[in-house]
Amino acid sequence: MIKKVIFIFGTLSLISCEKEVQPKPYGELRLDYPAPKYQKFDPNCNFSFEFSRLANIIDAKKPCWYYLNYPKMKAKIFFTYYPINNNFKEQVQEVEKLVYKHTIKASSIDSKSFEYPDKKVYGNFYELKGQTATNLQFYATDSTKHFVSAYLYFNTRPKPDSLAPAVEYIKKDLMHMLDTFEWK
Repeated sequence: MIKKVIFIFGTLSLISCEKEVQPKPYGELRLDYPAPKYQKFDPNCNFSFEFSRLANIIDAKKPCWYYLNYPKMKAKIFFTYYPINNNFKEQVQEVEKLVYKHTIKASSIDSKSFEYPDKKVYGNFYELKGQTATNLQFYATDSTKHFVSAYLYFNTRPKPDSLAPAVEYIKKDLMHMLDTFEWK
């Protein structure tokens, strides 16, 4: 009799209707950002543009060099200006060298040319995918006198999936910056 009770109890426990407990997968926080609002930046330099109100501008090492700081995203855009002194080709090569040094970690590098002939603004926009130190870069020039470049960096380890919402938001801000960019 005891053997039958143990057998029945054992059989019932094996075929019970409860599912095995599964651990929940690790997840990241969903990052939502407000609709962008822009303000004009008109420094005592040879250019002006509009930038996001989520960012603040900090002076960098040299005149007309700036950091566009996004504190909530832990991101910075390093923005530089150089006058062209018969070195246009070298300026472009330097930017491309900085872009393509990331080929070791980048899964792809998308390059898109842009031009605003009425404002004499021309350049390339680079989007780097994968575990790269920078995700977005661009240069803009009038090809005779002025040259600017910008590089996006996050103050965190590169995690493409986690950073994707912030990168997309800042990409739209950079596109707006280029749409409103003007030489003086």
